[in-house]
Amino acid sequence: MNRTRNIIYWIATAWLCLGLASTGIVQLLHRKEELVRMQSLAYPPYLLTIIGTWKLLAIPALLLPRMPLLKEWAYAGCFFAMSCAGISHLICAHPFADIFPSLLLLVLTLVSWYFRPAAGRPYPLLNGKAQTL
Repeated sequence: MNRTRNIIYWIATAWLCLGLASTGIVQLLHRKEELVRMQSLAYPPYLLTIIGTWKLLAIPALLLPRMPLLKEWAYAGCFFAMSCAGISHLICAHPFADIFPSLLLLVLTLVSWYFRPAAGRPYPLLNGKAQTL
């Protein structure tokens, strides 16, 4: 069972990090397509730089061992960014093809977070129960 959890965790985390890297780089490059997309959402272009930078910073935070609190913050940031992106596209009545990438990264964030090893949790489980301080 533990081996299956590890496999699911690493597959979801690898795909999440690849998605964050690819979208973060595209956003930092201010590609024309991204600028048009941001304009259609009524967001300023400089937001691409901020979001792209934070996505790239989330990757080492998710992959580095023994930094559970930093990982939680990275997961929270990914959750907020991806859910806000999906909601923004929904509000602007964009087609599902525009909404799908953010929803996929949102699902990968949730799966990776759920299956993370105990060492990656700020408050590890002790005998199946949350450890209190």
